[in-house]
Amino acid sequence: MSDTDAHDPLLTPAEVAAMFRVSPKTVTRWARSGKLTALRTLGGHRRFRSSEVRELLANVEITED
Repeated sequence: MSDTDAHDPLLTPAEVAAMFRVSPKTVTRWARSGKLTALRTLGGHRRFRSSEVRELLANVEITED
């Protein structure tokens, strides 16, 4: 793990869903389709890098204007 990974918080699907105002199932579909990169916990749960989510959110806001 690099230094940048250590300082980049991981978000749950529910947290990502709240940021985009979609359901957590939509976030899971995005991960399956490759729109977002999901990391897996030891228990098999998906987690998302905060920096990647913020970047996607910024791109979505730009294209909506």
